[in-house]
Amino acid sequence: MPNLTETAAGLAAPLGRITLTRHTIEQEHRHLDSTGDFSGLLNAITTAVKIIANQVNRGELAAPAERAGAANVPGKVLAHLALASNEVMAAETLWGGHLAAMTSSATAGILPIPAPYRRGKYLLSFAPLDGSDDIDVNQSVGTIFSVLRTPRPGADPRVEDFLQPGTEQVCAGFALYGPATMLILTTGDGVDGFTLDRDIGAFVLTHPRMRVPEQTREFAINSANERFWEAPVRRYIGECLAGRSGPREHDFTMHWVASLVGDAFRILTRGGVVLYPADSNPGRPGELRLMYGCNPIAFLIEQAGGRASTGRTRTMELAPARLDQCAPLVFGSRAEVERIERYHHEPDDESFDGSLFNVRSMFRAG
Repeated sequence: MPNLTETAAGLAAPLGRITLTRHTIEQEHRHLDSTGDFSGLLNAITTAVKIIANQVNRGELAAPAERAGAANVPGKVLAHLALASNEVMAAETLWGGHLAAMTSSATAGILPIPAPYRRGKYLLSFAPLDGSDDIDVNQSVGTIFSVLRTPRPGADPRVEDFLQPGTEQVCAGFALYGPATMLILTTGDGVDGFTLDRDIGAFVLTHPRMRVPEQTREFAINSANERFWEAPVRRYIGECLAGRSGPREHDFTMHWVASLVGDAFRILTRGGVVLYPADSNPGRPGELRLMYGCNPIAFLIEQAGGRASTGRTRTMELAPARLDQCAPLVFGSRAEVERIERYHHEPDDESFDGSLFNVRSMFRAG
């Protein structure tokens, strides 16, 4: 009769499945001082992601019942889904005793853990429904989250506790609600991707040790903002568009999703570079929230061998001055991001014309 070890080995091998729960617990067992708090927090986040995925997949059907028979108003569906996603994440994480406080891009200020729940040692920042502006066209959306340690365990939480540079993150990840629901995660030891198996109701490891491909011929940027770009960005994009006949001597393609989670997943699987650059648009130092978007994505990209930058400096070294602070973000294959940084640090060349249409506009002479 086989012993238990032999039986377990025989069952595990053909199935070939590692669930997120097993993966997290095995990671924690490597640390002798682990208390299980982190795996508990991640389990709560995972539950929230499953609930949000179900609501997003239902779309119009998830809207309040009183809307039945009303005219299709995408904005109202969006507002309901964004609010519901925010409430789900808060409700699933506040009661477990893992958090001292949380903050969301959808609300102002912080939410301390209320009595009678136990107060924990972690801080959670999240964007409940990234990319939701385009949910009415059935585009993939997602949830982004970041975990920090509270600097003052046991004390009443303050806004200042969250204002830590991205280098202090202990975990970051995002869920992608697309044809498959995926969860991409780092705890500072590489990046792993999990896919929700709806038959068993669990996330299963499908993309272990993700790495940003070094060689790339893709870029992504919102070309509608070209008139606001700084010269180094116009130079980089102009060189990509010049293709084989230009200084890069290769043809590039552009893939702009306008969803941070969608673009980030593409970078992790296919490489390339995504630019949300600083520009001259008055009053807008950057398009993305530093704490809720830039830092968690930067952590993931760097852990996968890529680079994340403001265009001039490493993103995760920025210390946020307030919860809603915005920042530029350029991320992707290391060599491409470093090239863009180099262009920003070179002396300005006023003779450079990087207009997207400088060689083919119907209005250009000659």
